[in-house]
Amino acid sequence: MKGEKEMFCKNIAEAVERAKKVKLVIFDVHGVLTDNTVIYTDEGQRLRAFCHEDGFGSNALMFCGIEVAVITRKSKSVAARMEDVGIKRFYETKEKIAQYEKLLEELNITDEEVCYVGDEVIDLGVMKRVGFAVAPSDAKKQALEAAHWVTEKAGGKGVARELAEFILEAQGKWDQFCEKVMSKGW
Repeated sequence: MKGEKEMFCKNIAEAVERAKKVKLVIFDVHGVLTDNTVIYTDEGQRLRAFCHEDGFGSNALMFCGIEVAVITRKSKSVAARMEDVGIKRFYETKEKIAQYEKLLEELNITDEEVCYVGDEVIDLGVMKRVGFAVAPSDAKKQALEAAHWVTEKAGGKGVARELAEFILEAQGKWDQFCEKVMSKGW
């Protein structure tokens, strides 16, 4: 019997063509930029762990002219992480589609020029509209089915970094980005 990952393998050539058009990448947080673990302190404070390489991936996209946004529910720890990474398009809302439509209008782009990364049923509304829908390898079945491409990485384990390299390679920007980082630093 095929493994679940194999069942959701997508057409790589089609994914590359979709990635070539991306001008905006939108990330969900829980299950994408985190592994869905929530830790509570004795004081009741919620803590989440973020993968450092995802910050690098987000920065690589922005450095190469691709807008990055995050749409999630309200969270102080997520807001602090977005500030640390430099993601200015951070939206705390339950209304993902409404926020998505505002971004399209604000940036004057089309569905085809957007990549959305989601892992759960609540992401499907946007995933089914965008030109390039992506899911982490451990996403829920419905998100895997809606995705045009599935990362090898699981949520919270480098999804944004893997996606950044994929998009930037498709757009012919990866090698130039690496050269700049190697010669001038980060």
